Amino acid sequence: MFKTKRTVTDIVSAVAVLAAITFLALSVIPAADGSRSYSPKFTWITVSALIISVLLVLYRLRSVIVARLKRKSLFDTKTGLLEEFMGRLKFCYSYDDFYNIIGDVLEVKGDCSVIFLNRSKKYVLYNSPDRLTSSKTTIETLEMSYDENWKDGFYLMGGNYGVVADYKKSRGFFMVCQGLHLYVFCQYTQLFDPEIYKELFDEYKGFRKRTSTISDLSEIASLSQEWQQLATTQRSFLPHTMPKIDHLELAAYFRPLINVSGDYYSVLPISKSKTLLMLGDVSGKGLAAALVMGLVMNTVKILEDKDDLPGMIKAVDKAIKGMHLQDKYTVLFIGIVDTSKMTIRYINASMSDPLIITKSPSGYRIKPLTSNCSVVGIIDVPDVEPDEAKLFRGDVIFMSSDGVSEVMDDQGVELGDTELYHNTITKSAVKHPEEFVDDVVNLVMSYNGNKKLHDDVTMMVAKVVE
Repeated sequence: MFKTKRTVTDIVSAVAVLAAITFLALSVIPAADGSRSYSPKFTWITVSALIISVLLVLYRLRSVIVARLKRKSLFDTKTGLLEEFMGRLKFCYSYDDFYNIIGDVLEVKGDCSVIFLNRSKKYVLYNSPDRLTSSKTTIETLEMSYDENWKDGFYLMGGNYGVVADYKKSRGFFMVCQGLHLYVFCQYTQLFDPEIYKELFDEYKGFRKRTSTISDLSEIASLSQEWQQLATTQRSFLPHTMPKIDHLELAAYFRPLINVSGDYYSVLPISKSKTLLMLGDVSGKGLAAALVMGLVMNTVKILEDKDDLPGMIKAVDKAIKGMHLQDKYTVLFIGIVDTSKMTIRYINASMSDPLIITKSPSGYRIKPLTSNCSVVGIIDVPDVEPDEAKLFRGDVIFMSSDGVSEVMDDQGVELGDTELYHNTITKSAVKHPEEFVDDVVNLVMSYNGNKKLHDDVTMMVAKVVE
């Protein structure tokens, strides 16, 4: 194991240092025979310099060896499974994401079984779909053995689910944090290096803190009158009704996860035949995201030359960076529909691909308007040239935030990856945009099992008509 190997390395290093010092002392310091031509002071300075140099070299060598041992012991063996689990846990902000990581890493790759319990509420949050963890006896045994007041920490389990101190006898482990118990059953637990456990528990605590904070913010947002007032102000930035535009029918839908949101959309007529469409999503949730959303909407609104899409992206980028929020940025799609030329000229700054649903002899088909620009507001935005796509009468342009395509069913399959999603939007393309939006909203809600959503849901539809 890594700890043992590191101890051996330290002993060998100490012996090497002792041997080097002894060798230098015997080799460099001349015998006191009176025949030397240099002073004792010079001799001791020379020896000291050599010893320091040797110590630095040996220390550096030891560091390299220990790093390689750690990588080999912790990450290149069975322990690498827990390292992958930790790596993904660092960027986990919801329980749905947490369950996906459990399934992808611990269950599929590690062949482990998992039970996740809320001991204070006596509720099973998650259990693997196998006989061990689905067994009522297993869950009752764990509840009897480890009550809701069990001390936070990391523990090893033996074959009878009891705590063991010897990792060689372990057949699983569990972590306790703020009343939530995560049990992992694994037949090769003894192969995990004990050094990884502290890091894993610290990462688990970090995840619990993040989810608790997000939960608190959601509760405050839903109960606070001040937040409701902020939400009302934010909605005032969005179009109250869709403008009447020749040869273009429009509809939109906006449903924030909490009262305030980072999602936004806008429709701005430029001329009789040109219309600017915009839909975007600010990173994060809450007040900061709402402020950036308002800033983006206002920046685009006051720009004089709305034909200059690259200039618009640059202006938004400059405005966000001027707020000095460090971690805030936006993804967005801006496109100009020209009903005289029958084109859409656009820049997609890493937004979920808007779709053109167009009629063909074999039925409706889908053309994505793929990303051609990086995210805006946090990194340097390179010069970008708009792309252009041809439009035909009856074409539907469907723009949405990732809260639409990334909603999941009980098996963790994202809606955007399903044939059901593609069939729904192609069948609805013949309808008025408002009916199209209603069909997609109903699909999102039913696909999610009518449970609470985990992201903002925003979409806008434009249909080219006679």
